[in-house]
Amino acid sequence: MVSKEVSVNISAGSDVGPVAELIQIASQYRSVIHVVSDNKHVNAKSLMGMMTLGIKSGDVVEIECDGEDEEEAVSALYEYLNQAE
Repeated sequence: MVSKEVSVNISAGSDVGPVAELIQIASQYRSVIHVVSDNKHVNAKSLMGMMTLGIKSGDVVEIECDGEDEEEAVSALYEYLNQAE
């Protein structure tokens, strides 16, 4: 398992678009992927789960990946969440 903290630099919160894109990226990988925020572990491939986090730009979250492509998955999600707007 690998994990990495990232400062969110996308508009999320109640907007479904950025969260849906994050889910699409996570779904490309076979690894089990969780986003951790305020001690909540949520499946990064679940729209309902991700919406419950309510993450927004400026929040710091942890990405946890476990599986055969965990390094690639954590890297792709880190890049997406930390992109310059």
